[in-house]
Amino acid sequence: MSTPNRAALLTKIHKSLKKHYKPAASHAEQPLLEALLFACCLENTHLETAEKVFQTIKTSFFDWNEVRVTTVKELSEVMAPLPDPVAAATHLKGILQSVFESEYSFDLEALKKQNIGQAVKRLQKAEGVTPFIVAYGTQTALGGHSIPLDRGALGALVVLGAASESEAASGNVTGLERAIPKSKGQEFGALLHELGADFTANPFSPALRDLLLSISPDAKDRFPKRGVKKVEPEPEPVKKKHEGKPVPAAQSPQPPATKKKETRAAEPPAKAAAASKKAAPPPKKKVPAKQPLAKRKPR
Repeated sequence: MSTPNRAALLTKIHKSLKKHYKPAASHAEQPLLEALLFACCLENTHLETAEKVFQTIKTSFFDWNEVRVTTVKELSEVMAPLPDPVAAATHLKGILQSVFESEYSFDLEALKKQNIGQAVKRLQKAEGVTPFIVAYGTQTALGGHSIPLDRGALGALVVLGAASESEAASGNVTGLERAIPKSKGQEFGALLHELGADFTANPFSPALRDLLLSISPDAKDRFPKRGVKKVEPEPEPVKKKHEGKPVPAAQSPQPPATKKKETRAAEPPAKAAAASKKAAPPPKKKVPAKQPLAKRKPR
């Protein structure tokens, strides 16, 4: 899509979204670190849900250091209302850990005094950040012109024809900040985010489909396709033993099988003879009978 056509389409999207969603209140008063942490909760979900989860985190833990040392599993349980609480908890904990290791505190306000470009590069190097989190922090806390785009917003822009598949994969839509002036950047970003949250929750919603078609009639060719559910083959019935065979009228009971006596195999003759010699006692020697002594004749 050429730049003029894209700019006109983005302007039309902005006007249409203002009729369906309420512009969110600005969070520009947030400190930079809190803006980044709030963006972890806001990504791919509605603003109202994100605000409730973020407030729950702040009231459930003593300070940010306690959140930092909490396991992802425990933190994700607190963030359960989010679409992907494990991913959000991983990002939030990673940012806190990265900031603590570099600053030895939980304060990033010094970045506001730097050039926006330098501050953005510093945020991009932090552990746990995503392009959406960096863009949100840049827009709300640093005062820069950067419209945050999460997975849902990018998907909606692709369906509307305002972004290509390759741009959605990279997370960067060419000419977006030029088509939407800075004065309307926060409002457009908030409205588009709510559309993206609906798209993430249910891209096949009839109401959402009607809204997208009212903005871009040719969007029907770009809607996501439903996955075809595989039909499992039915298991074959187990055949009975006599199925298909004639069954005899009566069967005489078979007599119980008798155990055959085990017979010992005949041993070879040589071994048998040797065994018999060993087994038989030796023959007794015949002792000749004592002959009676002959009587002597008297002289």
